[in-house]
Amino acid sequence: MIFFTAKPYLTGWIALLLAAYALAQSDDIDPRLHADGPRGWGVQFAKVQNPALPRVLLIGDSVLNGYLATVTYELDGKANVDAWVTPDHQASQGLHERLREILASQKYDVIHFNMGLHGWPKGRIPDGQFIPLTRKLVEALRLGSPDAILIWASSTPVTTRGRPPSLDSHINPIIVGHNEMASQVMSAARVPVNDLYGLMVRRLDLARGDQFHWKPEGSLLLGKTVAACIAGHIAHRQR
Repeated sequence: MIFFTAKPYLTGWIALLLAAYALAQSDDIDPRLHADGPRGWGVQFAKVQNPALPRVLLIGDSVLNGYLATVTYELDGKANVDAWVTPDHQASQGLHERLREILASQKYDVIHFNMGLHGWPKGRIPDGQFIPLTRKLVEALRLGSPDAILIWASSTPVTTRGRPPSLDSHINPIIVGHNEMASQVMSAARVPVNDLYGLMVRRLDLARGDQFHWKPEGSLLLGKTVAACIAGHIAHRQR
């Protein structure tokens, strides 16, 4: 099994500095949107035992922290998996600088990325800027890792606090709108979409009840779905 640890020397310092910088620059003060795990925010590099395997980068928020271990397990022997668990959204200060540092540290074959749940509060992403900022994010990923397959993951549903089988009437429509706009960007840029929203909206019974996160069974389902998606793209490239 591949365990996530910072690599020695340079990459270890990159992970620590990026984690500290992300916390310093983050404008996320909503206590509901936390890292949701012992690893916290930051970059986690795989402990590579077979450098010949494809290298994968997962980018996402605390929902990624929930399914990260499953993806790592499912891709054991198939890929070396790094992860950037971040509170950033498309308009975060310093986002592209942090992204450049990460992409410069490794050569990636697949980047599976999401940036959604932390951008819902009004004013956080300026009106009319979600599409151009998301387009800029795709361009930054392609510039920093031109040979990588990009896969966009839609943001998962937001449920009513304490009543997880129901969708939050205020936040979830914003998430749906952001997913729709992101889908437009990905279609134009020919980036495949891993529809995690569509997956989990049919399994609201697996919501934890805190609005944003999922029970272990939900995280397992997410992880297996993400791993299968990545494995399929790796297999297609290797044919």
